[in-house]
Amino acid sequence: MSYIDEISNFLEDYSGVLPQDPNIDIWKDMGVKGDDFHEMMDNYSKLYEVDLSNYLWYFHTDEEGYGIEGLFSKPPYERVERIPVTPQMLADFIVTKKWNVDYPPHVFPEKRIDLKINVIVTILIAIGMCIYLFYAYF
Repeated sequence: MSYIDEISNFLEDYSGVLPQDPNIDIWKDMGVKGDDFHEMMDNYSKLYEVDLSNYLWYFHTDEEGYGIEGLFSKPPYERVERIPVTPQMLADFIVTKKWNVDYPPHVFPEKRIDLKINVIVTILIAIGMCIYLFYAYF
């Protein structure tokens, strides 16, 4: 049984674009990126009951809110070669009920330095604003 028409309708409802090719790259060609891609995959998993426990997001999409931390450490999606997600893949995984992508070997640092830098910068800005407001009003 082919679910390609159902997935095409799902993607059109989700993104406003009806994919004409079952092998189109949803991220690159349809423009579903960042948080929208994450939300799409979450909705796909729930709607079609596909187990995404083997899904590694950073091979398929990016994150939103890229900040100064990227100057010091690359985020996960920039450390691997992107693997396109296509409507055909989504349709095939409905049948198996499991995300079945063979990811290449890869190693990441145990802790995400880019996120820690982001937190530190945010805290420093907040402290700076508090000091400024204190001296401006007292």
